Amino acid sequence: MVQLYDCTLRDGAQMEGISFSVEDKLKIARRLDELGMHFIEGGWPGANPKDAEFFVKARGLSLSHAVLVAFGSTRRPKTKVEVDPNLQALVDGRTRVVTLVGKSWDLHVTRLLETTLEENLNMIAESIRYLKGKGRRVFYDAEHFFDGYKAKPEYALQTLKAAAEAGADCVVLCDTNGGALPTEVATALAAARQSCGAPLGIHVHNDAELAVANSLVAVRAGAVQVQGCINGYGERCGNANLCSIIPNLKLKMGIDCVTDEQLGRLSEVSRYVSELANMSLNPHMPYVGGSAFAHKAGLHVSGMMKAEESYQHIDPALVGNRKRVLVSELSGKSNIIYKSRERGIDVSLEGEQARKVLERIKFLENRGFQYDGAEASFDLLVLRAQTDYQAPFELVDFFVIVEKRRRAPTICDEELLSEASVKVKVGEEIIHTAAEGNGPVNALDAALRKALIQFYPSLAVVKLIDYKVRILDETEGTQAQVRVLIESSDGEHEWRTVGSSTNIIEASWLALADSLEYWLLVRSGEGNNS
Repeated sequence: MVQLYDCTLRDGAQMEGISFSVEDKLKIARRLDELGMHFIEGGWPGANPKDAEFFVKARGLSLSHAVLVAFGSTRRPKTKVEVDPNLQALVDGRTRVVTLVGKSWDLHVTRLLETTLEENLNMIAESIRYLKGKGRRVFYDAEHFFDGYKAKPEYALQTLKAAAEAGADCVVLCDTNGGALPTEVATALAAARQSCGAPLGIHVHNDAELAVANSLVAVRAGAVQVQGCINGYGERCGNANLCSIIPNLKLKMGIDCVTDEQLGRLSEVSRYVSELANMSLNPHMPYVGGSAFAHKAGLHVSGMMKAEESYQHIDPALVGNRKRVLVSELSGKSNIIYKSRERGIDVSLEGEQARKVLERIKFLENRGFQYDGAEASFDLLVLRAQTDYQAPFELVDFFVIVEKRRRAPTICDEELLSEASVKVKVGEEIIHTAAEGNGPVNALDAALRKALIQFYPSLAVVKLIDYKVRILDETEGTQAQVRVLIESSDGEHEWRTVGSSTNIIEASWLALADSLEYWLLVRSGEGNNS
């Protein structure tokens, strides 16, 4: 059995840009428990008031699976364990399990702690014995073990032996600088097994992009505890990513560290933690990222339509994720057909029709459109390819002015006025409206809605919630092609549409019109009655 030890609430919180509140940490602890973690490291109770408060409030946590762990260091040099403030804070934390960190690299002992190698061994042994005497289970984190092993292997192994003989329940080998190679991890772990009688664990940082690989190698070499963080959060380049380690252990190595049901929550927990951390989730993260099972090349999609395993190493549902098919200039007809079915578009799209849609996509992408993140615009391309398609409205033309006005004699007291005029055809009727806005796009939006709402009253619920502009060729300066991506919502659903032009107003107009047309056709059903 391999134990999962989560460090997100302490080590993960050391990542630049992350600052969990006490309530955040309590919420994350509950989710980690549901995911099947065996141990959750809550923080360092002697380090700051926030962690001290967390351990007090955590006494009310009702965890069904996980055990909460307090983290701290061995006693200070030339200090008695009974009066050492770090050890006293660990005792006051009242957790059943404590993790102690100590030095394994002679460089740290002599240069950083400024003490002797013998005193460091005493610090390790006495601290563990003291906490064991208080009825605690003790895990010992051998900090910088792999660097220490390379520099002075005999001494690094002595520190492990001191911890084991003092009663440590698990001795965890730490690659604190994150620079060890898998072969070095395997060699050092084999040596540790021979000299240390306690069960071994692994704690790896990701500075060489090898944290997950080193963790798995350690398990193969006999480690029974794996430490890491959700989404690989952590100082510098992060810690070993549990969102990759867990499925690799279970699905690739056959180690049932979590149940099937718990594994199915992995993507959800990954997103939940990223939200509380206020960090954008990397879409290309293995297993849990939004693009982890996204397929763009036409050859891949064609193969998947015959056998999904041909281009996916696992079923994404096993980790709570899903496959996605993208459409672009790299697509084939299979992408178009598959994507239409996936999107639930109730039209016949085979053979020649699919080819025409594909040619249209390739033509438009050459002009700056992109449909990977604008699936509502893709839906409209497919619908418009139908011979019996009737648009709910037709854009005839628009006119926009932006005027700078001076409201008073002072030069600073000025305002900008944007006004848009649009002509829209609905059925056989042409409507001409105008509206003002705080910018040209806002004015266009207001004028278009003003024209359409008399025919389609339900449009009143549609709101524009995000607006992004990207310059596609910066070397062209103000003549560059721009792409506009608009996200809209009706309060229940969100959808994205795209427009592209050398004129930012036209690009915005195209994306805005697509947004309203999509909602009328797909969501409200009103557009089918025109």
